[in-house]
Amino acid sequence: MVMDGQGGGIGGTIIKGLRESVGNDLVIVALGTNSIATSRMMKSGANKGGTGENAIVQTSHNVDVIVGPLAILMANSMMGEVTPAMASAVSSSEATKVLIPLTQEKVRLVGVSGEPLPHLVSQVVDIIKEMNEDV
Repeated sequence: MVMDGQGGGIGGTIIKGLRESVGNDLVIVALGTNSIATSRMMKSGANKGGTGENAIVQTSHNVDVIVGPLAILMANSMMGEVTPAMASAVSSSEATKVLIPLTQEKVRLVGVSGEPLPHLVSQVVDIIKEMNEDV
């Protein structure tokens, strides 16, 4: 599951990177906090897509991995698009979370490099590839 909000740019970049590296064997579910984000992720190669609180709450408990920006764990982040129910569902899901340390919120992460998005997406792709090989 790849989750993103606002314009879906981070999620779309992640999905493109996964498709280029892992191919079509991986089922990718795109979940957007809004329809624009979902649409952009679908155009990037996701197999399925859903939009909004209920889709995210219901799906997050039925996936193996959740990928997205760090803000998906924070209630009211992404200019209020991540509702408390969404953040709770994602954080309490038993899925492995692979999070990109990008956030517009007033959060500072210690010990995290300030690498550009393409480098971070490469790291996400490597982690997902490793997890996929272990299965």
